[in-house]
Amino acid sequence: MYANMTRPIPVGTVCPPYSLLPDAPVGIFDSGVGGLSVLRHIRAQLPHEHLIYVADSGFAPYGDKPEDVVAERSFAIADFLVDRGIKALVVACNTATVSAVRLMRTRYPGMPIVGVEPGLKPAAAASRNGKVGVLATERTLAGAKFLKLRDQIAEATGAQFLLQPCQGLADQIEFGELDSDDTTAMLRRYIDPLLAQGADTLVLGCTHYPLVQASIEQVIAAAGARDIALIDTGDAVARQLGRLLEAGGLLRSGSATAAPARLEGYTSASATALSAAFNSLVGIDVPVQETDFAELRTAQRI
Repeated sequence: MYANMTRPIPVGTVCPPYSLLPDAPVGIFDSGVGGLSVLRHIRAQLPHEHLIYVADSGFAPYGDKPEDVVAERSFAIADFLVDRGIKALVVACNTATVSAVRLMRTRYPGMPIVGVEPGLKPAAAASRNGKVGVLATERTLAGAKFLKLRDQIAEATGAQFLLQPCQGLADQIEFGELDSDDTTAMLRRYIDPLLAQGADTLVLGCTHYPLVQASIEQVIAAAGARDIALIDTGDAVARQLGRLLEAGGLLRSGSATAAPARLEGYTSASATALSAAFNSLVGIDVPVQETDFAELRTAQRI
């Protein structure tokens, strides 16, 4: 493993081979609390796995940052997690996936790495009329990888994808404004035009958005729309992680003699805030530490 790594590895460098152990933790990171929507699926499907969650809330949101800045930040966090001996990495952020996941797979050869991207394919399959609304950050919707995926699926299925950047929505969720009047008004502003264009399926294209699914359903009901399918890719991410761990012989034992699964958290902002998010969104108490990933990388260079 990369335990005891003392110097940062430049972006683009390929790390040497290393050992992965079934009892090692899975690392998960997001720009903030949004990745907890993915973590919930992982804990449900892989309850015996040790997990480390990183919320980069002090640098959120990623969606309005340049791609190279998001990539550099993502690698800083990935290095931090690799230092802690992870056996797999989940990039639980659509924007970071677009900006960095391809290079991460080159950088950490042999490590299972799962990114998230808007569920366009399942949305096209779910839609009855072929009109799919996509709620996501500006950065995700402008990414070359996303646009290529959209074009491929549109050509293959005939689906029409209606893209809706949701400026400020991830911030509202990060602030804990899950059902406030301001958040509801913002959701109406983004969702009503999609429904007016006939969308019968909405893709929740940012891991923050499933955390306000109840509010989204209320907005849809208030608009008089019926049978609108909501696509959350967290379940698919957890299933893919399980497949990769099983294929690599890395699933942790759930035997009676095995120690209970551990979950720990790190944040670049307030430990109290992330602890509260774990409690309210996941329903558990988790030890959280504050860390400045940029300062760590600077210190490692000295």
